[in-house]
Amino acid sequence: MLGCWVPMHLCIDNQIHTFAGIQLRAECNEKMQELKKKYGQDYEQPTAVPMLTGAYNLPSKKVIHIVGPIVYGELTKELEKELADCYEKTLDMCLENGLKSVAFCCISTGEFRFPKERAAEIAIDTTKKWVLEHPLAMDRIIFNVFKDEDKKYYEKMI
Repeated sequence: MLGCWVPMHLCIDNQIHTFAGIQLRAECNEKMQELKKKYGQDYEQPTAVPMLTGAYNLPSKKVIHIVGPIVYGELTKELEKELADCYEKTLDMCLENGLKSVAFCCISTGEFRFPKERAAEIAIDTTKKWVLEHPLAMDRIIFNVFKDEDKKYYEKMI
């Protein structure tokens, strides 16, 4: 939740925090410190639990941060469910906060090693299901892909 701190690293986390400005890192740090006071100093944000912050220098109202599942070995049904929960809970947070548009990055497909094609399937299927259950909730849902490989999967499935 505190953003990538590797200088010039090209991960999406670093890109978001860099272009939003130092205010985003400061707000994330403040929120995490509050959670550590509440739950203990070892607290880390759980997978698929969203956190809402300001967007600062980004062209949006808010940023919804979410920790995606980390694939250490083989992909499991539990990891697939956790990824689906990331998309569903983010959309739920949009609904709860009156946000009518959202842009998703490819959650967990970089440093967290979730297979890209399966992640795209889960993202699209989960989002379609959510929209069918909440047909008037969102005006726009964007899948903001980071690499050409991701773009290929999303274009094939949408």
